[in-house]
Amino acid sequence: MWSPEREAQAPTGGDPAGLLPPEWEEDEERMSFLFSAFKRSREVNSTDWDSKMGFWAPLVLSHSRRQGVVRLRLRDLQEAFQRKGSVPLGLATVLQDLLRRGELQRESDFMASVDSSWISWGVGVFLLKPLKWTLSNMLGDHKVPAEEVLVAVELLKEKAEEVYRLYQNSPLSSHPVVALSELSTLCANSCPDERTFYLVLLQLQKEKRVTVLEQNGEKIVKFARGPHAKVSPVNDVDVGVYQLMQSEQLLSRKVESLSQESERCKEEARRACRAGKKQLALRSLKAKQRTEKRIEALHAKLDTVQGILDRIYASQTDQMVFNAYQAGVGALKLSMKDVTVEKAESLVDQIQELCDTQDEVSQTLAGGVTNGLDFDSEELEKELDILLQDTTKEPLDLLTNPQETTLYTNSVPKPRILDAELEAELEKLSLSEGGLIPSSKSPKRQLEPTL
Repeated sequence: MWSPEREAQAPTGGDPAGLLPPEWEEDEERMSFLFSAFKRSREVNSTDWDSKMGFWAPLVLSHSRRQGVVRLRLRDLQEAFQRKGSVPLGLATVLQDLLRRGELQRESDFMASVDSSWISWGVGVFLLKPLKWTLSNMLGDHKVPAEEVLVAVELLKEKAEEVYRLYQNSPLSSHPVVALSELSTLCANSCPDERTFYLVLLQLQKEKRVTVLEQNGEKIVKFARGPHAKVSPVNDVDVGVYQLMQSEQLLSRKVESLSQESERCKEEARRACRAGKKQLALRSLKAKQRTEKRIEALHAKLDTVQGILDRIYASQTDQMVFNAYQAGVGALKLSMKDVTVEKAESLVDQIQELCDTQDEVSQTLAGGVTNGLDFDSEELEKELDILLQDTTKEPLDLLTNPQETTLYTNSVPKPRILDAELEAELEKLSLSEGGLIPSSKSPKRQLEPTL
């Protein structure tokens, strides 16, 4: 748990190598400028002011995120950002600007703004008073003392979400009520100290995801059942279930202790037998039997408690299912509010009627187009026969018109073919056709191309 001595011993080293901006080690002139103090006002030189603020403000928050802390102090930041023996002179101004923008908040102001009932059971007394009514009021709200604790608002929200997920994924989530001590043990790795743990609980309470109650001198915490649900106040059912859970744990520890005692008696009887001490062995065995009878009685009580808890958990599940069914029925009623069987039948009839009308229109349009294009099939058959007969006759000389011949010869380039080539080609044709046209009698003038 946290103590001032333990916090004073906490390491406050600088950022690991490689996580600082490149100019940190490379640009001496730039770093000399960034380590210098801010001007008294931004209006003096807004460019220099914005350049420094744009460097330090994100670096302060990213440093805290890497360290896993939500609580900042000027003194710790000055030690973390030392460079070659120099301390940044403008960090106080940076923290003031982050406070003004709401990205940081004084720890005392944050705790006072959530719920004063926490102070009544001792969570924040040693945190709240020392700073709220001393440093802040004596030095003014615009000053940031080196020892005053500031809270990174966004980082605290992230830490609260982490703790809530940690609880939801743990066995403690079987019931919404859990002991504060058990929750603190569960969050030991996420929250480095007790003060951070309490700040996280305050943030969860601020988000209405937890509520805290003191029962018989022990503080218990109740969580909301869902990530987006709001927590309800602790009621008698929650307290009764919590007491049953505590009884179950107590009985389990007692059974374990008695089991160890039974084994011890059994071992003592074995050693006595080896030593020849029969009476001592008998007494050890009698003690073992008495212990086993007590264990059986405790087992019966433990079974009863566990049976009650199982029924409670089952009833809670049934209630959740019932609520889901009820919500589903309500949603179904709303969605079917304007739908009836008569309306559905009428809608189907209208759709069928429209489909029939569309089919009739399509048929009418198709018939109107084809009627104008009908041909006599007999005439088409006759014309086809004439064409077939023409194809069996000798092909007509297409160039009978001298004008057409002249036009054709003028438009088409004349091939330059030698007479000897034509004689050879004609000889081949004569041989292939069985000598129908002897090559010696073929008139040469008919083979000459028209020049």
